[in-house]
Amino acid sequence: MYTFLICIVLLIIGYFTYGKFVEKVFGVKEERPTPAFVNGDGVDYVPMSTPKNSMIQLLNIAGTGPVFGPIMGALYGPVAFIWIVVGCIFAGAVHDYLTGMISIRNRGAHLPELASKFLGKVMKHVVNAFAVLLLLLVGTVFVSTPASLLHVLADGKIALGIIIAAIFVYYILATLMPVDKIIGRLYPYFGAILLLSSVGVGIGLIVKGAPIPEISLTNFHPDNAPILPLLFFTITCGALSGFHATQTPIISRTTQKEKQGRKIFYGMMIAEGIIAMIWAAAAMSLFGGSNGLGDVLAAGGPGAVVSEISTVILGAVGGTIAVLGVVVLPITSGDTAFRSARMIIAEYFNVAQKKFSSRLWIAIPIFGISVVLTQIDFNLLWRYFSWANQATAVIALFVGAMYLYIARKNYWIALIPGTFMLVMVLTYILNAQIGFRLPMNIAWVGGIIGATVLVVIFFLAARRARANNLPLEVDISDYNKVA
Repeated sequence: MYTFLICIVLLIIGYFTYGKFVEKVFGVKEERPTPAFVNGDGVDYVPMSTPKNSMIQLLNIAGTGPVFGPIMGALYGPVAFIWIVVGCIFAGAVHDYLTGMISIRNRGAHLPELASKFLGKVMKHVVNAFAVLLLLLVGTVFVSTPASLLHVLADGKIALGIIIAAIFVYYILATLMPVDKIIGRLYPYFGAILLLSSVGVGIGLIVKGAPIPEISLTNFHPDNAPILPLLFFTITCGALSGFHATQTPIISRTTQKEKQGRKIFYGMMIAEGIIAMIWAAAAMSLFGGSNGLGDVLAAGGPGAVVSEISTVILGAVGGTIAVLGVVVLPITSGDTAFRSARMIIAEYFNVAQKKFSSRLWIAIPIFGISVVLTQIDFNLLWRYFSWANQATAVIALFVGAMYLYIARKNYWIALIPGTFMLVMVLTYILNAQIGFRLPMNIAWVGGIIGATVLVVIFFLAARRARANNLPLEVDISDYNKVA
């Protein structure tokens, strides 16, 4: 219990200390107009309040990741707490803040456009394909998971196909309608359900005196389960997630002032880390250790764990509300995943999105592909999503490092976590069954060598960019030219 409580406190302290430090390093400009006003189009560029933007950002980035991921990560024991806290403060929140703020400085540009500008034009095509694939996988996965949870919640009385169809209809509307018409209006209510359910479970753990394990020298990896690099691909959204880099530009287009960025981007990642801590602690404490948790996961997956935790801690009524809160998470990330895919494709082909017809012809193929992907095995989709997710996080962190390097600021805040995860990404794909299936020792050597080469290339490119005075932001007078 002490480890759990200390970690929660550390996350909160991290927001007020390291978050403030990162904000100071970046250097906000209070007088600079944001894209929400300069590029206002009534569809994607719409000024909204800080509380509303914060809640939308939290729900955008918090899919099933901060619940299902930590539940799976709980199999590794309390070491999962360390990754959530360290990863969230020094990697995930930095990642979210930098991508959001750099996007604000560049008319709300998405990651492919930022990668093209700061990492080279070739990267625009690579990252564009990567980001769209990631978003399609996210959107598809976040159709299946809430549908299955709702099917269970309804005791099977509503056909799974009907639920899936209903979710798709909502996603289509949320993708095509102006951001303030559906997302802006529904998310505050969705957010209330999410926060109530998570806080309820957290308080329940404390009140009931749940036997949450403490960190010691003997319980870092129960049952000798391998930690590196698998833990970093199991717990993503609660610590570090490239998916967030596809979501922050949505809110960079609705943020009123740069000063609000720390609350919206850094702060909401910390909030997600707290949610992850709560569900990881619950999973560790209520099933008699990793073996009991493994049995429940094998029988019914993370959804069964969520249902059991919610009912045991909060009772029948409270448990139902908690499950609804978990259902909200993927739905409120799935809708913005498809919306982001539409915006990225439109940006890539330079198609203005003010007209409904322009949004429609981009959205139709996206949803058509997603329907096909729903026929693929969920576990296979999730493994590819996990790797693509963290690979995207690496790219986003290197974009942040390049921006800060050119600006002659402390680029290490992005480069260190980016390089660390680059090693993990390369090592994982070299060893994994979905990758090259090399022995782990060879995969580690390949990952370290590959990361070293890429970091050297980064520094060479960064020095050229600095020497050429690469512009860090779009001039205000050019905003409307590229809207």
